[in-house]
Amino acid sequence: MNPNTHTQSAAPGAVPPSTPMVKAEAVSKSYGSNMVLKSISLEVQRGEVLCLVGPSGSGKSTFLRCINHLETVNAGRLSVDGQLVGYRQKGDKLYEMHPKEAAKQRRDIGMVFQRFNLFPHMTALENVMLAPTLLGKGGKAQLKARAMELLARVGLADRHDYYPAHLSGGQQQRVAIARALAMEPKLMLFDEPTSALDPELVGEVLDVMQGLAESGMTMIVVTHEMGFAREVADELVFMDGGVVVEAGDPVQVLTNPQRERTKAFLSKVL
Repeated sequence: MNPNTHTQSAAPGAVPPSTPMVKAEAVSKSYGSNMVLKSISLEVQRGEVLCLVGPSGSGKSTFLRCINHLETVNAGRLSVDGQLVGYRQKGDKLYEMHPKEAAKQRRDIGMVFQRFNLFPHMTALENVMLAPTLLGKGGKAQLKARAMELLARVGLADRHDYYPAHLSGGQQQRVAIARALAMEPKLMLFDEPTSALDPELVGEVLDVMQGLAESGMTMIVVTHEMGFAREVADELVFMDGGVVVEAGDPVQVLTNPQRERTKAFLSKVL
């Protein structure tokens, strides 16, 4: 099935406040004969935190990458803030955007990966300043002040002149979060942001993420940290085999799962 077979009437003008920040409609993705996502439909409202949990290979990270068009979908449609992601609609057909157009859309979506991907030859401050500087988002003094504010927000103002090699894994991940925030995104995606960290460093990253959630940032988080999901998420989605098996209030899903597959998974991780 091809994305250009779907229809939708576009609403002109400003995006109504009731429009979901993220809307997935029957999203499917395959690599050859391997179907990784099978007709995923879900919504995330503005200011909400959605946590995606499930076993490795269940499609969580692939879904996250489809949201900012790092991966193309084979069927269905994804919208962020009322705008189709990666496609342009003409009549009743969808056409994939030019990579430069898709990259512009991506600026509104911050993403933090398992690996920190910081530039090793740049200080923490320089890493945070880089993208806004390249895009001409302000003068040097203004961008430096903003980057220092963001480093302070993640508790690293005193490490602004450190290179990544001289920062712990948790500190590097916090710099990566500050770097994503420097683009002033409307949505933040986190792909297992603590899975590469030593256990004692996990808390400092989760604390920053909790602060972001409390500030009203819309977030989708792929995580194995069930305590974080319970405390911070507005909705918990359990995926397995490329489908949403169960979704709902995090406390309800974690303490009283309705599906046998969810029960089996949680019995091993809780």
